[in-house]
Amino acid sequence: MQTQSAIIDKINNYGKNNIPFVLLVDFLIHQTICFTMDELAENNIEISFPHFKSAQPSDIRSQEKVQIEKKNISIETYEKAFHVVKKQLDYGNSYLTNLTFATPIETKNSLQEIFQSAHAKYKINYKNEWISFSPETFIQIEDGKIISCPMKGTIDASIENAEQLILQDDKETAEHYTIVDLIRNDISIVATHVQVEKFRYIDTIKTSNKTLLQVSSKIVGDLPTNYLEQLGNIIFSLLPAGSISGAPKKKTLEIIQEAEKVDRGFYTGTCFYFDGKSIDSCVLIRFIEQTSNGLVYKSGGGITINSEVEKEYQELIDKIYVPTF
Repeated sequence: MQTQSAIIDKINNYGKNNIPFVLLVDFLIHQTICFTMDELAENNIEISFPHFKSAQPSDIRSQEKVQIEKKNISIETYEKAFHVVKKQLDYGNSYLTNLTFATPIETKNSLQEIFQSAHAKYKINYKNEWISFSPETFIQIEDGKIISCPMKGTIDASIENAEQLILQDDKETAEHYTIVDLIRNDISIVATHVQVEKFRYIDTIKTSNKTLLQVSSKIVGDLPTNYLEQLGNIIFSLLPAGSISGAPKKKTLEIIQEAEKVDRGFYTGTCFYFDGKSIDSCVLIRFIEQTSNGLVYKSGGGITINSEVEKEYQELIDKIYVPTF
């Protein structure tokens, strides 16, 4: 596997010479893998982005409805990790920490069948080892503009006045402000004239058994004129994604390691697609992984000083779903 500096040089070269590529980066930036378009099929990797689909048979949607059975972790197990995070928040060492868990699941469907059946803005099947069907854009780069759309805040759409409740919830509002501020600061590292173009709008996501509302914002900035020659540097200056780590980022990453006690791997990492001119990318959430003990579904949410353990635990469970057409 190539070093990070070698990957950055490669991406800078691809950008300068308008060579399309797909880049996968894990959460802690320990694993970085870059493929040209021809190498995707050779490595058994399938990608489905809004403007690109790798030429694989699984691009044909499966007609079989996917069903998963959750083997939820106990609230006591979740609470132990929650209190590790909460203590650090009380000390002022973090303003927002993203806490995640792997939930064992059972299904009669293979990862390939789930990948085929899932409906999402971004889908990745990595060698039938893990799949992600993500609704969340990380960054987009086009014509000298960089855009990020952090997603923070989830509610069951069937709840009465759900949209009003999520938009007026003090905890969710504070969490969203924190992430938008973090992403705006991150983008300011590589861009100028950074502004929040659209703040706290609603996305609707349909699952196999319910509809969810999620809150997003849109942040934009201007890149330097030679940005294509600096694509690698730009990308790695922004990692890991703030929406699934927290703020301040460096200290919060330490808190996550203390609380979760496991390496997330590619879960909450990022996937980038460069078409030779523009970049689209996503955060690797809505994530199922094959482990030696069976399938796990990885999910979580942002914890703030005002978080309640029961609500956060329920949000973790609610995010275990396969989005449907």
